[in-house]
Amino acid sequence: MNVEAHLTTLQGKKAGIDEAIVIENKRPSPDNVRISQLKREKLRLKEEIERCHLS
Repeated sequence: MNVEAHLTTLQGKKAGIDEAIVIENKRPSPDNVRISQLKREKLRLKEEIERCHLS
């Protein structure tokens, strides 16, 4: 997989996580543990995207 395709995939996953966080926050009783997990995954993806840009 070339770098551009990999970046596109990572950015898509990150956007999906953003959406999941918004949906979870809109619930009457949001699951804070789930939100924390999603935010950690989003940060991991952000760091990987940054590493790809530096290569």
